Amino acid sequence: MARRNKRRRNVRRESAQPAFAVNWRALLVPPVVLAALIAALVFGRPIVDPPVSQLIIEGPFQRVTDVQIQAAVAPELGAGFLTSDLERMRQRIAALDWIDSAKVRRVWPDKLGIAVTEHRAAARWGDNGLLNVRGELFTENARHTLPELAKLSGPPGSEKAVAEFYLSVRGRLAEANSSLDSLNMDARGAYTLVLAGGQEIRLGRDDVEQRLETFVDVAAPALATRFHEVEYVDLRYANGFAVGWLGSEPGDEPANAFESYGNG
Repeated sequence: MARRNKRRRNVRRESAQPAFAVNWRALLVPPVVLAALIAALVFGRPIVDPPVSQLIIEGPFQRVTDVQIQAAVAPELGAGFLTSDLERMRQRIAALDWIDSAKVRRVWPDKLGIAVTEHRAAARWGDNGLLNVRGELFTENARHTLPELAKLSGPPGSEKAVAEFYLSVRGRLAEANSSLDSLNMDARGAYTLVLAGGQEIRLGRDDVEQRLETFVDVAAPALATRFHEVEYVDLRYANGFAVGWLGSEPGDEPANAFESYGNG
């Protein structure tokens, strides 16, 4: 039998190693996308978030000007219509003298609406301060001090108490055909009023409401015909009041009237 020679095939096996292929096109995508985003932000922002084109200022106000309000919000106008910080704008406006409240809103498509309310001044405080109708000291350095308003004064922190007393007093004084020029609370809490005619009304610190009633109901009517001669009316008496007359010497005793008033 013929032998069939078997030939051994030597097969060279190469080890399988991963092939690393660089996808240059894929690597170029992020820079392209980033550039597109930057371009969209730079050139598309005026469309998506346009700059504020106008301020619409509303509200009845006399002491504050449009220019002051515009200057107050100017530092915040660098942002766009949608990104403007309305609360910061409101705070800047509210910090102005005479501004009681402020509101800021967006007006589509590129405007801001500003509504302001001014304080209502009820009285002067000290030399240059002003109090509102709630008895709050809203400015200590008013450019216009409104001399037609009564001047109030007192220890630091007493503004609200003095203002509230003043608001309760002025109506009662009007009933006695008198108006108030000034009202002072001293360090002990004692009240002294000065009327428009220059008469000083001394109420002290106790029972001031009752003493004021005594002045309006008793003293003022009793002194009506000679009230222009009165220097002061002192109501710090348990049984009545004392009157000091113009032209009297400092050492003179005041004329006493109605000493038994109140005790029968």
